[in-house]
Amino acid sequence: MQRILSRTRLRSGAEAEYDRVHAAVPAALADRLRAAGVSNWSIWRDGQDLVHLIEVADYRAMRRSLADDPVNAEWQAVINPLLEADDDYSGDDDGIPLVWTLASQP
Repeated sequence: MQRILSRTRLRSGAEAEYDRVHAAVPAALADRLRAAGVSNWSIWRDGQDLVHLIEVADYRAMRRSLADDPVNAEWQAVINPLLEADDDYSGDDDGIPLVWTLASQP
C-alpha cells in the first residue's frame, strides 16, 4: 500500500464551494476510487491550500484507470473550475516525496 501526499490550490473565493461539493461526494465516484485501489483519500484545507493524503495500492495505476473514466470526468468538470490548475490525470507523478517519518524510527 502506498501513502501519497499531494497538494492543490483553490482559486480565490472558491473555498466555500469546494467545501460544499465535498460534503456530498457522489457514491459512484467513491466506488470508482475504491475499484482503482484507493482505500482512503483525505483532504485538508488551509485557506486556498489543499493537502491530500491518498492511501492506494498503486498511485500511478489508479490515475491511469481514472483518466478516461466518465464518472471521474464528471467530477473533474465540477472540481477543476475551483482549482488554480486543472488535473487531467495524465501525469506520471508520485506525489510529494517523503523526507522523514517517525514510523521508520526504532
